[in-house]
Amino acid sequence: MTQSMRTDSHTSYIEENSSWRDTATRYALIPLRIFLGVTFIYAGLDKLTSSTFLHDSGSGSIGDLMRTVRGSSAIPAMVDVALKNPSGFGYAMALGELAVGIGTLVGLLSRLAAFGGALISLSLWLTVSWASSPYYYGNDLAYLMAWLPLVLAGAPVLSLDAALRSRRQRRRTDALW
Repeated sequence: MTQSMRTDSHTSYIEENSSWRDTATRYALIPLRIFLGVTFIYAGLDKLTSSTFLHDSGSGSIGDLMRTVRGSSAIPAMVDVALKNPSGFGYAMALGELAVGIGTLVGLLSRLAAFGGALISLSLWLTVSWASSPYYYGNDLAYLMAWLPLVLAGAPVLSLDAALRSRRQRRRTDALW
């Protein structure tokens, strides 16, 4: 029995004789993109529209959250940076989540968006959910692991990245003729 490994990085995804398994493999990351994209868009909008989150202090504020987790975080210095301007940090976090979510959902600069999502999840794991015991109660580590396939693979189908890549390939082909 022989096995082969695909060495091409960007194949045409419109194949007439592809098997169900090949089709499923091609589209396997789409549910993950939809889930992470919608979740991060929701998280960003939730923060931006909250009446309390973006304040320096008070119940439900980013400032109080950071002060609460400082003693139990893996890297208290990260929390100290956020505490220098909690409101500004809250806006940066919300806008970052929004940008990551949109980029992931539509597949624009998808590897960069996924890397941003992984960094946000890593920072939340090392600060907010670090003290979760057992570790699997904190969802930020699971989000970090969910971002990694998208960092590695990007959004090869049903994405703006794929459409732009296809357009560039057509231009190159047309230029040769």
